[in-house]
Amino acid sequence: MSGLVKLIDLLSLGDDRGSLVALEANKTVPFDIKRVYYIFGTKAEVARGFHAHKALKQVAVCVTGSCRMVLDNGKHKETVWLDSPTKGLVIEDLVWREMHDFSPDCVLLVLASEHYDEDDYIRDYGDFLRMAE
Repeated sequence: MSGLVKLIDLLSLGDDRGSLVALEANKTVPFDIKRVYYIFGTKAEVARGFHAHKALKQVAVCVTGSCRMVLDNGKHKETVWLDSPTKGLVIEDLVWREMHDFSPDCVLLVLASEHYDEDDYIRDYGDFLRMAE
């Protein structure tokens, strides 16, 4: 294992009325949160991602359903299933990410350390490998 997969446990609070998970910048999430988005309605046979970021950290949480995440730092690849709303995956910068095998009910919530910036994306795997050296 290369240590690419960094999971954080998200505390679930609740009672007979239901459950709640709080996500707080610099507490449960290890950075300031500048952007939040979620992916849903993805067909099981569709893969997403296939990019890295130059200077962006993320935490990904399947709030419902599941998907398989593949992380790659140019030297090692690791796979992890996100299948619980109390499990967050920390994705550092310069890590190639792919998302596969979405369940029909999957909602993947992503918290990002920076605002959207197309110039921060590395969309070509060969370019990524050169930058990751």
